[in-house]
Amino acid sequence: MPTGSLTLGGHGVTRTLHSRVLQSPLAGVSDKVFRRLVRRWCPDALLFTEMVNATSLELGHGRGKVEELATEEGPIAVQLFDYRPQAMAEAAKRAEGAGAFLIDINMGCPVKKIAKKGGGSGLIREPDLAARIVEAVSQAVQVPVTVKTRLGWCGSDADPVTWCQQLQNAGAQLLTLHGRTREQGFKGHADWQAIAQVKAALTIPVIANGDINTPDDAKRCLAITGADGVMVGRGSMGAPWLVGQIDAALRGLPMPLAPDASGRLQLAKEQLLALVSERGDHGLLIARKHMGWTCTGFPGAPQLRHQLMRAPTPDAAVELLNAAAASIGTAAAAG
Repeated sequence: MPTGSLTLGGHGVTRTLHSRVLQSPLAGVSDKVFRRLVRRWCPDALLFTEMVNATSLELGHGRGKVEELATEEGPIAVQLFDYRPQAMAEAAKRAEGAGAFLIDINMGCPVKKIAKKGGGSGLIREPDLAARIVEAVSQAVQVPVTVKTRLGWCGSDADPVTWCQQLQNAGAQLLTLHGRTREQGFKGHADWQAIAQVKAALTIPVIANGDINTPDDAKRCLAITGADGVMVGRGSMGAPWLVGQIDAALRGLPMPLAPDASGRLQLAKEQLLALVSERGDHGLLIARKHMGWTCTGFPGAPQLRHQLMRAPTPDAAVELLNAAAASIGTAAAAG
């Protein structure tokens, strides 16, 4: 089981990962408010911005995702995607200037509108272009450059070892590998054995990703893959404590408990208020999915989620959460 820190030489700037558990960049999820919650349970974890489109950044869109890094504590990487090497290099320089811990290149996103334009997992079908992008970004910045990708485009043509060796040879200093092809999306099971084959063939660190939803999952994955760490993705939605639980389990430390019903309601309210403070009324729309994920596992949770999805204002949502907390408190006192 990997323990201790993991050092990446960079291209002039060395970075050290003090936790072997990384929080995946999740579009529409891993914003600054969510990252702050994850950090509460695992201060040292490497976190990521949501994916940033290099072309959009060039045009002035999405700069807030990058520029807000200066206000946060702990290591945060910027994940970029695009199909143009020069645009990626310029975006990487901007992200480095804003304080990015490292630059991660997305070559795994399965979303059609991204892949069909040659970004994300679309680059799996363009390995020479993918290599040029890694080379261009590596030459543009001093911080380490990493890549997140998948086993291949589809099962019949997947050759993850050759693909990942090309990325390593192009200058990637760490690889995060999701154990599914682009064709699979998030269906079926992640192929941890395939990740093991890639790990055995590479000299750079490999982070395993896919189907890691509990500390036991992480331990089994590392035992099978021999990977240098794990990346937690969708399992953390509504459970920002999961990264901290896995980190503690890998270190052999007492594992923090998941919040009880009252704690979940308090967390949902805190996240709602923080999102509204950051984003105004739009924060309520963002918070709805988080509240839906967080408010589970206690009596009345399904009805509460139904009501929260229809709450017309932040105040109305807060009233619902407060009422649910009072009800749980009353029931606990009676019991």
